[in-house]
Amino acid sequence: MKTINVSEKLAMFNTHWDPHVVANYNQNDVMVVKFQGEFPYHLHADTDDFFYVIEGEMFMDIEGEESRVVKAGELFIVPKGVVHRPRAENEVKVLLIEPTGEPNSGDADRVPAPKPHI
Repeated sequence: MKTINVSEKLAMFNTHWDPHVVANYNQNDVMVVKFQGEFPYHLHADTDDFFYVIEGEMFMDIEGEESRVVKAGELFIVPKGVVHRPRAENEVKVLLIEPTGEPNSGDADRVPAPKPHI
């Protein structure tokens, strides 16, 4: 058991769309990520997708629906099987939770990020 300082972990890297695992919780990776721009549309067939905005503002685009704005202090969960795309006009810092081994790219053609532990 230990305390994890999320701000310190976020300060350890500057890359975008590159989630870093900061803890494990019930066979889930708890990760931090920074991003700007847009990720490709994709879905996760077997798991929900969890986003908690730490700093900044992101948009969650859902196929066939209006975009949702997700601000600092808010979370957004995309149900499994829903086609979505996170994006941000300016850099955003986000906490993610995904089952260990789940590729962050879902079914997109994008190569999954390696998800290093920090």
